[in-house]
Amino acid sequence: MNVNTSNLVSITEANQNFSRVARMVDENGAVVILKNNAPRYLLIEFSTAEGEQLAKNEDVSAISKRLILKNRQAYEELAR
Repeated sequence: MNVNTSNLVSITEANQNFSRVARMVDENGAVVILKNNAPRYLLIEFSTAEGEQLAKNEDVSAISKRLILKNRQAYEELAR
């Protein structure tokens, strides 16, 4: 996982200014909250977490079928 260093926030800052941290998530997709200068928590949008949960519950063939359907046009272009 690549982390943009501008998306790092101390736990103190997150506690004191949560609305700013929430805006950062809205703009960048995720924020890493540091505790004692080490990554401790990941704050993401709920819809992103739902998508991750869906992937955990699917088996590999179902994921493959879903990706092929989603990216059919790209696969057809690559096949040419």
